Amino acid sequence: MTSGIVNVLKPPGLTSHDAVARIRRIYGEKKVGHAGTLDPDAAGVLPVFIGKATRLLEYASVGTKGYRGTGILGVRTDTGDDSGNVLERMPANITEEQMNQALQQFRGKISQVPPMYSALKIQGKKLYEYARQGLVLERAARTVEIISLSQVYFRNPYFCIDVECSKGTYIRTLLEDIAASVGTCACMLFLLRTKAGDFTIEDSFTLEEIETDPDAALLPPETAVTRLPVITVNELQAYRITNGVKTTVQGTAPGQYRLNYGNIFLGVVSVENEIIKPEKILVQINGNIDQLKH
Repeated sequence: MTSGIVNVLKPPGLTSHDAVARIRRIYGEKKVGHAGTLDPDAAGVLPVFIGKATRLLEYASVGTKGYRGTGILGVRTDTGDDSGNVLERMPANITEEQMNQALQQFRGKISQVPPMYSALKIQGKKLYEYARQGLVLERAARTVEIISLSQVYFRNPYFCIDVECSKGTYIRTLLEDIAASVGTCACMLFLLRTKAGDFTIEDSFTLEEIETDPDAALLPPETAVTRLPVITVNELQAYRITNGVKTTVQGTAPGQYRLNYGNIFLGVVSVENEIIKPEKILVQINGNIDQLKH
């Protein structure tokens, strides 16, 4: 059974679900999932988890996201990007300096209203499902964090920005809000995700590259939790922990850890009062049950 992570460079025009289906066929594994959906028109980093590694999907959402977004000033659409219907056109007599100044107010913690064309659920239904029915729902503003924001180029009416942000940030909305702050409107033309947690575009593989050499693209499951410190245990401790037996490791501070037996990654555990509690075990160590009596 294949277990691991593939950092896929998703092309535009392909859904995240389609990318997962391609990986499923390439590796011959049914159990495959992805971390962080990318819109079909967007491109970039899409971490795909295979086999036992899918147990670690929740940890892949930890960390910031990176994007390069391109927009056009003076055009507003119902979807926030150029795939939608044009709702408004406005003058956009904006200079590069004005855009640079505008970016300053969008760094740090900001408030965002999620767009109607998004997968956010209200009353068990995704917002874009309401939007396709012609409905516009009241949405509560949410706080997101813009860690860094810079202008890549500006050639009115076109502009491009690089963003590092917290999970849940909508780049379409950010482009619209930046434009509104300089007295006009905007919609997104293209979005590239350059980073998802510790997965970067520099280390990603196209689907064609993965198909050519699947082994070269496959990362070990522990790649998803490299931010966590490591607890290395002996064979008896590994046996006890991976079989659900409460085990004390003296001097261990509270928190989450990667669990290793030698160089073997066993899974993720948490520690409280020096007692190790298994959270996600990928490898179970077998042994003699009589050992537990000693």
